[in-house]
Amino acid sequence: MELSKLQMRDAFIEKLYKRAIKDKNIIFISNEFGSESLDKFRKDLPEQFINAGISEQNIISVAAGMTIQKKKVFVYSIASFITLRCFEQIKLDICAMNLPVTIIGVGACYSYCVDGPTHHATEDISIMRSLSGMSIYCPVDSNIAAGLVDVALNSKNPIYIRLDREKFPIFYSPKENINSGYKVLKEGKNICFISTGIMTPKAFEAAKELEKFKFNIKVIDLYRLKPINYIDIIKEIKGFKLIVTIEEHTLNGGLGSIISEILHDNNINTKLKRLGINDELLYSYNLRIDNHKKNGIDKDSIIKFI
Repeated sequence: MELSKLQMRDAFIEKLYKRAIKDKNIIFISNEFGSESLDKFRKDLPEQFINAGISEQNIISVAAGMTIQKKKVFVYSIASFITLRCFEQIKLDICAMNLPVTIIGVGACYSYCVDGPTHHATEDISIMRSLSGMSIYCPVDSNIAAGLVDVALNSKNPIYIRLDREKFPIFYSPKENINSGYKVLKEGKNICFISTGIMTPKAFEAAKELEKFKFNIKVIDLYRLKPINYIDIIKEIKGFKLIVTIEEHTLNGGLGSIISEILHDNNINTKLKRLGINDELLYSYNLRIDNHKKNGIDKDSIIKFI
């Protein structure tokens, strides 16, 4: 099956499975979760698959130890648990020694909305980007998610990959060069949308619809949130009257904060509006679309704001 037709996590695991067949040093540590691609990995490569149960903190320490023994380790768990519950282990066991462990967090932000705030990954970007040496990726479609397998295998640093559970429109080709960390999906002249993950399709659709009202909007998908490609990003955003960041993440320390820091640190005098999850709504228990409407990050709210 074409990877583009799979959910992000299945596209990633399927690609990793193909690499693992040829490389016995690739180890996959799971946290008691199931999917078709995961079942296939478990069945065909039992010596390279570890079901560690509900023990997130221990998983991180085990991954660190195996990496020291020259294994290429991938940790797979729900995003909220693998970032918040074992932050200290990630900091000390992985980042302090700069070990190239890949942490796959499935269920970005409100993916597990029906399970409520315990499963919301609404602060993971701000938490993970505070760690020295940590790279952060938030892909928008299954092709780029699969492409991150080779990025992770070639990395000499720790990586956090934030995957959604849903299927989204395809913006990237299977052979896309993803070294830049971003892609301009639509050119524009006076307003610039910068988005990541699930919000990129909404930003793109809103920008297209706003053309009817004579708005000429550039859309940038920023899929690598750390390290930032500062030189190229600055070239892309200079000269705009307004920059709007759109994210399904708390406004404290997420994409909007990243762009704000870039503007401030480089003396770029451009108006910035950050659209994301408001502090008082962070633990809201709702369907995903309702949480988007409440926070003003659904397509109609974005259009209304502009």
